[in-house]
Amino acid sequence: MPTAGELRAAAARHGAPGRNAVVMTMGALHEGHATLIRAARARVGADGFVVVTVFVNPLQFGAGEDLDRYPRTLDADLELALDAGASVVFAPSVDEVYPGGEPQVRITAGPMGERLEGASRPGHFDGMLTVVAKLLHLTAPDLAFFGQKDAQQLALIRRMVRDLNFPVEVVGVETVREDDGLALSSRNRYLSAEERRTALALSRALFAGRERLAAQEALRARADALPNGRDRAGNRAEALSRLGEARAAADAHAVAQAAERGGAGAVRAAARAVLDEAVGAEPPLTLDYLALVDPADFTEVADDHDGEAVLAVAARVGATRLIDNIPLSFGPPSPETPTLGATK
Repeated sequence: MPTAGELRAAAARHGAPGRNAVVMTMGALHEGHATLIRAARARVGADGFVVVTVFVNPLQFGAGEDLDRYPRTLDADLELALDAGASVVFAPSVDEVYPGGEPQVRITAGPMGERLEGASRPGHFDGMLTVVAKLLHLTAPDLAFFGQKDAQQLALIRRMVRDLNFPVEVVGVETVREDDGLALSSRNRYLSAEERRTALALSRALFAGRERLAAQEALRARADALPNGRDRAGNRAEALSRLGEARAAADAHAVAQAAERGGAGAVRAAARAVLDEAVGAEPPLTLDYLALVDPADFTEVADDHDGEAVLAVAARVGATRLIDNIPLSFGPPSPETPTLGATK
């Protein structure tokens, strides 16, 4: 359906109160998008109304970015969307979304929109939020599904919905990866075989950070399992040694060293080591940023951080810019800890 009028008529015929969902895309659909559509269909049920939008938004492309190069594969997109459970595909023209030209009034992303992706792509998040706001009005959903691969985008959409009182539930869906670990992206098709090998450093770096955190948490739990966790001098390593556990003592030394640098610092270092190696690959990886941030505002977390975090990376391989991230949790789980799941 290319027009908002046709979409509204279809929604009036087939929509059900409380059971309307939208999945917003820029087309060039792949299995990651299909996963979002299936998640939407599962939530609204067989009789619900699932709209998939296909719109390449010019407002979120900066100077020198790949607006003209961005793949447009509408026929294939229609097939994938409907097979995955879409009720309709809303594929408007630029004039339909922005009648009369670029909008004079726009959504501003605020301080969070100036960090990481916003710093690398000035104005990107203002354009993204503006089109998301317009598409929420045009599709009038009860639920909106977005991928966690674009974690900063997801966080900003949640913030906009909360700050501006949009009557919609925003649902984050876990990143879908290819068998080799590369996060699914419409831009992956630009990579040559050699570039793809280098690009795998993004996911490997994230996994290395996650593994380092898992090891640190296991060491901390092991040391805390000692009687009182420490000896009278407050030294875990010495307490373990007196128990005759040489390996545990070594573990406790590792815990102490990690604590000196900070748990977050050790995670960053593990990820950066993988990326530094890829910088020297052929073809090389050009790192844009590696960050370990609070999912609420995308500021860097402190070395002694406890709670939820996002380890995020962006880099170029050849002419292709890729992003990826994984959620992490530092310290013991707490019922008060915010999650990366659905929010209103």
